[in-house]
Amino acid sequence: MIDLHSHILPGLDDGVATVEEARQLAKRAAAEGVTAIAATPHVRDDYPTTAEQMEDGVATLRDDFRAAGIGVDVLHGGELALEEVTRLEQDELRRFSLAQSNRYLLLEFPYTGWPLMLESVLAKVQTAGLIPILAHPERNREVQERPERLEAIVAGGTLVQVTAASLDGRLGKSSQRTARTLLEHGAVHLLASDAHGPSIREAGLAAAAAALRDEALARHLTTDAPAAIVAGDPLPRRPLPQRRRPSFRRR
Repeated sequence: MIDLHSHILPGLDDGVATVEEARQLAKRAAAEGVTAIAATPHVRDDYPTTAEQMEDGVATLRDDFRAAGIGVDVLHGGELALEEVTRLEQDELRRFSLAQSNRYLLLEFPYTGWPLMLESVLAKVQTAGLIPILAHPERNREVQERPERLEAIVAGGTLVQVTAASLDGRLGKSSQRTARTLLEHGAVHLLASDAHGPSIREAGLAAAAAALRDEALARHLTTDAPAAIVAGDPLPRRPLPQRRRPSFRRR
């Protein structure tokens, strides 16, 4: 499996604090079958991570993991707040692209409220030649109440990443219910841990994949689609889940 959302770079945000914690997170992920983890530090007002800081952090962890014999590759990336996207130049956005493939960019979807700037931000990302990926929208109250609001956005080419802990219930019933609704409508393109360290979502891709009870879909969301993103390729065709609703319905 490939985990494309984690806060594994020490000291840059609210993720791991030390290299030792990063090693623990990587070892736990490796035990579940993860072979690569994207370092996606927050890029926002309270954690104004620069592309250079991210790149230096990735290089440091790669060297450390190699010396420690930890068989997990660390990939470049960032989790960019929508407001930050409006401030950054296109070259900086590309440096934050997942695996620096210059193709896919992870955006932080807020936990509360519907972001009024969403359409303009997505347009800027796409104008830069990048494909936006919305991180964890299933944890947003507005999306939980009206998941159909994502339908037009997904139809316009934006991808959706769901947090593994949402799917297997660790983040509560509302997030779990919304994640499953989005899955049923084909509006989920990959699963990721959003791991922050030993005490916050340390791992869990394997548990989420098992919770799907659909081996083909689990492989697509944790292996095939992430591998395509890392390579900068188009996503492979998504297998239909065992149950799928014909259209979004308001609750």
